[in-house]
Order: sequence, then structure tokens, then C-alpha cells
Amino acid sequence: MSWDLRGKVAIVGVGQAGLGAAEGFTEMEILAQAAQTAIADAGLAMRDIDGLTTASVLAPMWAMPVIEYLGIKPSFIDSTMLGGSSFVAHMMPAIHALNSGQCNAVLVCYGSTQRTSSISRKVIAGVRRDFDPQPYEYPYEPLNPLSTYAMAAARHMHEYGTTRENLADVVVAARAWARLNPEALRRDPLTREEVLAARMISDPLSALDCCMVSDGAAAYVMVRADRAKDLPHPPIHVLGNATRVHGRQGSSLPSLTETAAVESGREAFKMAGFLPKDIDVAELYDAFSINTILFLEDLGFCSKGEGGRFVADGGIAPGGRLPVNTNGGGLSCIHPGMYGAFITVEAVRQLRGECGDRQVKGADLALVHGNGGTISSQSTAILGTSATL
Repeated sequence: MSWDLRGKVAIVGVGQAGLGAAEGFTEMEILAQAAQTAIADAGLAMRDIDGLTTASVLAPMWAMPVIEYLGIKPSFIDSTMLGGSSFVAHMMPAIHALNSGQCNAVLVCYGSTQRTSSISRKVIAGVRRDFDPQPYEYPYEPLNPLSTYAMAAARHMHEYGTTRENLADVVVAARAWARLNPEALRRDPLTREEVLAARMISDPLSALDCCMVSDGAAAYVMVRADRAKDLPHPPIHVLGNATRVHGRQGSSLPSLTETAAVESGREAFKMAGFLPKDIDVAELYDAFSINTILFLEDLGFCSKGEGGRFVADGGIAPGGRLPVNTNGGGLSCIHPGMYGAFITVEAVRQLRGECGDRQVKGADLALVHGNGGTISSQSTAILGTSATL
């Protein structure tokens, strides 16, 4: 059973590169920079990497050129593409590969130059449409993924009385964390009133309710727990991990206000042996402000319909009831197309105590939650220090 794998694998190295605008670099180049940083952080060399997981929006055979560019010969390869949740979902197959002895060190990596690429967004949208057909929605040319998240926000407002002020509180909290993070791209002060006054993009989501478009690469390295003890940093153990999918298109999902995170969270917590109340810090994929509210509810931090009240008045900001998206999130730190690897890096840094002004004091247990597509894929991981074993 999956819980037999609890804590058997640890994250031992993390790295990022090309954050913001990586002018003059390709996505492969910044991916390699992040990978090299993560491997060095783990106290390993590129030749030690014999497992790889990676994915790309535009290249369905992306693992092969990554292997070629890095000059590695992995015995374990996974390039499953589930959107932004991929790099959280990749943990479980990597855990199985490591635990079985198929490989000894797995590199999870991602890079994108979405902001500075010479490929136009129109071309990217066309490629995505060819690779990822959604026959019930594409004929109507929605502003996806935005349109689906806007519908989810509108439905949540209708069903539970959630307000635009609640959505704005999510954005303001993310900015407050970003102001403590020197790597964050958006660090200027932000008020609820400014969010509410921002240009509407897809009602009820304004420009500030939407994640940024940036460049960036992130990577992390996983090894078996017994090996992790001999490496430079305290190991961050993967205590639980689960992935669930309810569908691809928003129009085909069973609900716009309850996501597959209900199931992925339940399984991850069961494997880890902890409850939401035990979590010290939560890193939630916030491509849009409504995401944070949905996931707080679906992962069990509050009841369904209570997410708006949970985030109100600084509930998830520094000094609030639960530290959420401590790097500033996709709303204020970075969002290069897919974000799951970055929240994993932030969680590891928090558990190591490396986050400076934004450090959550005494953090031993972190939740990472990845989201992909149009509320399509959900993957939850529970990470902990050795004190949580």
C-alpha cells in the first residue's frame, strides 16, 4: 500500500533559475541551470542522476531532449503531463522507482521562457489546441484557462456567498508574502481596494486575480531516505502523495466548486498520518485567486463554503491563522506556465529554515498542492522534517 512508502524517500536538493525574464536564454538552458543548482545543493554530481521526471506544454517528447542536453542516462524516466500539477504528481512514480532499486537519484525539473520566448502566445495557444483537444469548449473560443476559473469563482459566490473582497484578500495576502521574498517579481504594496479596482478580465476575476506570465525554471532531487542521511542538508521526507483527476474540460467536470483535491488530499493525509490542523505551512497552486479558496476547503483546512471567511482579514497572510503561499505564489512571485515545481522548492526551503524574513518559525510539516489545466488535475504532497517521521 502507498502508506508503506511513507518517509522512505526524501528531497535533498532544490534549485531555481531564470526567474522573471530570462532574456537571451532558452527554456532548456534555464532548466539545466536549475537542475545543476539542485544537484549541487544535494551534494551530488550530474553523473549521479539516474532517474528523471519532466514535462513541457509544447513538447510531448520533452524528456528525450532534456536527457540529451543534460548528458545523463537514466534508468527511470517519467514525462507524464498533467499540467501544472505534474511536478507534484511525479513524486509517487519516483518514490516507487527509488524504493524498488530501479534508480538511486531522481531529478524533477521544469523550465519555461513563456514571457520572453519569440514564439507568440497565439502560436502557443494553437499548439496547445492541437495537442490537447477539448471539443465541447474550443469551438466557442473561451479565454481558457481563465474562463473556467472565472466560472468557478462565480459559482462559488452564488452557492456560498463568497465575495470579490474575499478573492482580493487572497491576492493581498500573496503580495504581503512576496514583499518578504527578494526573489518575488511583484513586491510593491497592494491593497484590497486596488485589487477591486483593477481591470476586469473575466468576471469576477480582474487582472490582479490572475497569475503573472513569467520565465523561470525549478528542480529538485529525490533519493532514498537512508542515503539522504549522508548528504549536506537535512532530508525533507515525502510523507504522503496522491493525484486525482475528475476530467479535462471545465464544462465536463462534475462540479465547479469541489475539485479532485478532496480525494488527493484525503489520500495524501492518510498516507502521511497527519491532519490539516497539523500543517505548519501550505503551498497551494494559485494560478487564480479562487484556487486558494477552493483548495483550502477541499483539502480540509475549512468547511466547504467557508474559504472566503478563512482568508478574510489576513487569515493566510503573514501573522494569520495559516501561512499560505509563503513565496508570494503564482499571483506575486512567479508563474512560468506551470508552477508545481516552484511550490515544492518553497516548501523544502521553509522546512529547512532557509526563508529569511518570510520564514515560518518552527515549520516541520508542509503541504504542497498542485493544480493542472482548467481545475483538471490535482496532486497533493505532505512533506516533513525528520521530526515528523
